[in-house]
Amino acid sequence: MKKILLLLLSIALFTGCATAKNQTYRQISAAQAAQLMTSQTDYIILDVRTEKEYSQAHIPDAICIPNETIGDTQIDRLPDKNQLILVYCRSGNRSKQASEKLAKLGYTNIVEFGGILDWPGETVSGKE
Repeated sequence: MKKILLLLLSIALFTGCATAKNQTYRQISAAQAAQLMTSQTDYIILDVRTEKEYSQAHIPDAICIPNETIGDTQIDRLPDKNQLILVYCRSGNRSKQASEKLAKLGYTNIVEFGGILDWPGETVSGKE
């Protein structure tokens, strides 16, 4: 009986871990993100680089929320946790970190597409 209980408890524990792990983000290429932007309408392009990097060059219509500022509190500029959020940085490292943080905050539709270095489209400079 104890073995069965232990087995059931283990299954429940591992199932819980798998569920938590599935609440994450998906990754696509920058080219796939560009295609997605042409087929979707209600999305946010999120640049998680610094303000200085953003002002030098960014994807048109992107908003800048630096990765370092994403913590464990609600982000006012991202009020809809179910909205499609397309996340990028310079090379892909910070965008992965930010996407993980957003998932932990309860955002459910996060797509990370790496860095602006791989972006096939146009960029603009200046502030938002």
